[in-house]
Amino acid sequence: MNEKIRVDIWSDIACPWCYIGKHRFEAGVAALRKRRPDVEFEVESHSYELAPDTPLDFAGSEVDFLVRHKGMPAAQVEQMLGQMTALAASEGIEFDFDRVKHANTARAHRVLHLAKREGVQQAVQERLFRAYFAEGEDMSDPDTLARLGAEAGLDPDAVRAALDDDELGSAVEADITRARMLGVTGVPFFLIDQKYGVSGAQTADAFAGAFEQVLGLREAEAAGAATA
Repeated sequence: MNEKIRVDIWSDIACPWCYIGKHRFEAGVAALRKRRPDVEFEVESHSYELAPDTPLDFAGSEVDFLVRHKGMPAAQVEQMLGQMTALAASEGIEFDFDRVKHANTARAHRVLHLAKREGVQQAVQERLFRAYFAEGEDMSDPDTLARLGAEAGLDPDAVRAALDDDELGSAVEADITRARMLGVTGVPFFLIDQKYGVSGAQTADAFAGAFEQVLGLREAEAAGAATA
């Protein structure tokens, strides 16, 4: 009988660490399954908005947002983004902050919930991450989201309808509320088996080690129950 590990992941499309964390998590899954091919993973992504106060019509770069709206010195921002770009490249991910259009991601999260309903959430999430960080796409523009969603397996008309779907909006809010209840203050955040929290973009080895620990705890619990 195969083991199954459930992982719930909170992230935001506009979060560079979430993009890096997604790839490291997937590498950790692959590493664990090389050693334990009997282990399957059930992964579900959840919404979290890092900058919900961003206007839907915000027009500016990531540098503009951090300098003007967060009060960070421009030189510090440039240095920070340069370091992030180099780190992403070492993970095989492209960041181009000169093209990034900082955006309110509420609409993108509705699209991700539609993608969950249609069974293509991971593909759509990867497409939106790449579009935001490497291609300068606007995550608040309905036509852009419809096109990107279609490229990842969604019906473009369904994507447009999702942007005004109250049920999907409620699903986004429910994710954010649950994150608060769990004490999540930053993303990415990984919840393994509804019990064990892992914060941040850990290394692939760290993720694989966490999965091994979870499996070991299960085995110990099963052994204890058998002898009780």
